[in-house]
Amino acid sequence: MKMMKFGADGPSVSQFGIGAMSFAGIYGDATYAESHAVLNACRDGGVTHIDTSNVYGNGRSEEIIGAWFAETNGARDDMHLATKAGITGQAERRFNNDPAYMSENLDASLARMGVDHVDLFYVHRYDRSYTPEELGGTLKALIDSGKTRAVGLSEIAPSTLRRVASECPVAAVQSEYSLSTRAPELGLAQACAELDATLVAFSPVGRAFLTDAPFSYERGQSHGFTANNPRFMAPNYAANIAATDRFRALAADMGCPAAGLAIAWLIAQGDHVLPIPGTKNIDHLAELLRGTEMTLSPDDLARIEAVLPVGWAHGDRYSDVQWEGPERYS
Repeated sequence: MKMMKFGADGPSVSQFGIGAMSFAGIYGDATYAESHAVLNACRDGGVTHIDTSNVYGNGRSEEIIGAWFAETNGARDDMHLATKAGITGQAERRFNNDPAYMSENLDASLARMGVDHVDLFYVHRYDRSYTPEELGGTLKALIDSGKTRAVGLSEIAPSTLRRVASECPVAAVQSEYSLSTRAPELGLAQACAELDATLVAFSPVGRAFLTDAPFSYERGQSHGFTANNPRFMAPNYAANIAATDRFRALAADMGCPAAGLAIAWLIAQGDHVLPIPGTKNIDHLAELLRGTEMTLSPDDLARIEAVLPVGWAHGDRYSDVQWEGPERYS
């Protein structure tokens, strides 16, 4: 497993993490046994970063992780643990970065996971009631409290990142990034490199489009998020399957799973990029981990670019409602 430095002064972690939304998220819940099997396989495979949030299943994902720590000797010490807060789930105030609110939510997360601190605490969504500088002050206070070793941001613009970082070191920025969503290349990836912040890439296999077994249209329509997501709606869905068929054929020609090739492509984008796919299935996890064993040549990257050039995807990555919260910057 390739290792990387997390943030400017952070620890060494695997350049592959497990995103824990799949344990209790928008694609349905996993059982404790299924989730723990994935976590055990990650640990056996050298994965050292777990990425979750207080809103995944209203705390269920954190509870699953906490139970795994409790029953697995040494697991907490082996893992770089990250969680998030800032999404309220309330209609009247969907995002809240109030200092007391953030601290209370972090306390609740620690209790669910049975730990006294996390290694990284993200602001899940930026609350524009506060300036980025004020948010930086809030995050610095959380580091000073000892409840988190480092802080991060999620779905923010490069300008916001720089302003928050002027008040508090930002160890990581989480953003959707994959062969199907390349907006981070228009400033965010560069800002992260400049500030020594890890770019944590969620949905690295394009919400299954970049795998050998993408969701069927019917399955996509059965989940709340994808049912209303432009890329999974007709006629875009069929066009995206046709486009990614070329990628699946290329992966087969290269002798690797499509999901593994998508992970390898992200790792090749820089030593500061850390993909965090989510899965409930250890066989799919094995396909994803294949990507960590690959080193793509310039010719390999050119072949990938030829079948999935920038801008190939049909439909926006979010609907108008889903765009409420993430910052647009390009």
